[in-house]
Amino acid sequence: MPLIYVVKNKRFTNKWNWLLSIFIFPAICISQQRYKFTQPKMGSYLTIIFYDNDSIHAKWISDKCFSIVDSLNQIYSDYIPNSELNQLCNTAGSAQWVTVSPALFDLIRQSARAWKISEGSFDITVGPVVRLWRRARKENKFPDKDAVNKAMQSVGFQYVLIDSINKKIQLTKTGMQLDAGGIGQGYIGQKILDYLFEQKIRIALVDVSGDIVTGDPPPGKKGWTVAVNVPESENELLDNKAIVHNQSIITSGDVYQYLLYNGKKYSHIVDPKTGYGVTNQRNVTVIATDGTTTDWFTKACTILSFKKIKRIAKKINAQYLIGTMKSGKIKFYQSKGFSQYWAPKPDADAR
Repeated sequence: MPLIYVVKNKRFTNKWNWLLSIFIFPAICISQQRYKFTQPKMGSYLTIIFYDNDSIHAKWISDKCFSIVDSLNQIYSDYIPNSELNQLCNTAGSAQWVTVSPALFDLIRQSARAWKISEGSFDITVGPVVRLWRRARKENKFPDKDAVNKAMQSVGFQYVLIDSINKKIQLTKTGMQLDAGGIGQGYIGQKILDYLFEQKIRIALVDVSGDIVTGDPPPGKKGWTVAVNVPESENELLDNKAIVHNQSIITSGDVYQYLLYNGKKYSHIVDPKTGYGVTNQRNVTVIATDGTTTDWFTKACTILSFKKIKRIAKKINAQYLIGTMKSGKIKFYQSKGFSQYWAPKPDADAR
């Protein structure tokens, strides 16, 4: 716990207070310990690492963080029938304005920004098609063309109306289904980190099933060391490791979720403009200032041309590394600034 109580009942001159700032406060930093908490959340595992002065306080903070995750998942999940997101979708096509919670309104507002900046390559209204592909992967059966075309009739962020004054949303097209899967994990990770900052905990890392957001670096380190997997490999990692702090780093690809059809891999990431899973076999790693932006931009990078990726990355101040398969070999594309994040040598204090 904070050691401010040491000076509560003392009266010091300005000189003594100045000396205390030199000797006591560094001691506080030195006494901080590393705490790691992991729980199963949202179908995977969520890990929180941070430095604190007291184990009881650290456990209390972690419980608060996991409680925030549960409350946000209850809002955003399309797997939970009575989630606020699904309740909103149930009103699609009814010409009804729906007052939503501040949390859901903020996510939709940020999704609108992502849709605009990404030139439509990221679109949370792709839900009807995503559900088709989930079923297709589960049954190992390629989706019917007519079914895809029918689902696509309800896709398009232009059918989402936003009343920013009254915090209301209207879904104008019947059958619309919002899918926050391409932005929600990064968003939730950022919210947890923001909460830690509010609690005066700055040295922290939040890992939401591989979507990572970071605060200040661990003591004596330049940043948090994060490994990046080799494209199309579940276990093999790149020799280089990235070092980041006060940024988010997320990797997205089709190594875990895809449908193989006629010798071609269709990713779980669906192109909102075609209704089909992307087939370019890209492994995308993005580093940006916040988890929300990093999350949706990894999905956009899976779909967009490299020319557009470069332009958008510059606009949102993001760096990217994209590995793709060319004639059976891995070829990498990266932004000019990405190399600054590579560790000069393996770091013993890897995450």
